[in-house]
Amino acid sequence: MSAPAAELVNTSKRYGEVQAVRDVSFVIEPGEVVAMLGPNGAGKTTSISLMLGTRKPTSGTVRLFGMDPKDLKARSRIGVMLQESGVPGMLRVAEIVELFRSYYPAPLATAEAIRMAGLEEKAKSLVKDLSGGQRQRLYFALAVCGDPDALFLDEPTVGMDVEGRRRFLEEIGALATKGRTVVLTTHYLEEADQLARRVIVIDHGRVIADSTPAAIKARVAGKRVTFSTGTRPDESQFAGLPLNSKQIEDHRVRLLTNEPEQVLRELFRRGVEIQNLEVAGADLEEAFVAMTHQQAPT
Repeated sequence: MSAPAAELVNTSKRYGEVQAVRDVSFVIEPGEVVAMLGPNGAGKTTSISLMLGTRKPTSGTVRLFGMDPKDLKARSRIGVMLQESGVPGMLRVAEIVELFRSYYPAPLATAEAIRMAGLEEKAKSLVKDLSGGQRQRLYFALAVCGDPDALFLDEPTVGMDVEGRRRFLEEIGALATKGRTVVLTTHYLEEADQLARRVIVIDHGRVIADSTPAAIKARVAGKRVTFSTGTRPDESQFAGLPLNSKQIEDHRVRLLTNEPEQVLRELFRRGVEIQNLEVAGADLEEAFVAMTHQQAPT
């Protein structure tokens, strides 16, 4: 039986007076696609750093493929894309990918890594001449060029344009179908919903949820009611309604309620113009906000 791709056992990490991770335990099995969600400062990036061996836990145990994360045998099996990356600006894209792939025992061809990142037209460009989004794509090429068994991606699509994000998500999905392990942190909750089979929610350094996206969404009571209006509705039209939350953006209204039938009946009675009506279960973003807002540090 193969060892877990990554494992934290009663792991804590303190920076001075700041407790970044508090007695966290979880196992990531080979082939899993796991999204780690949480507010800024929740402990997501620290947890990734512990799994990679770039940070040492204050207490507890961390394993990467059953080994110490600093073991070169373990590190040779991973690809990493961190928020703060940097490569020499005077190297060309193909040159830096060729350099990085040389560190791995059985890497992808340089051209294949560049293709996966959507940088074919920039292969001969200097790194310093790339846009912010193109640099993110380059960092992805560097993460996959070693053909790793596990990928660790920390906020990978920040700065990417729409096309870059779309292609990136497609490539991650393709890697997942090949049995690669993927662990990513993201603020784009639709990415987590689209890619991950498992979501770990961290808040104030603790794991507060660990399940499928569907199961986490089911933890939020109520239904999401969305509709558009001909004119921006007045706030007074929603007064006294049994709402858990309300968002009005221009002519688009988004409500979360445990009593959608009563809410809609009353809105119709009050003469609110309702177009393009949708009623559905809470989405991952609403579940995430509801769970993290319920937590308080101790």
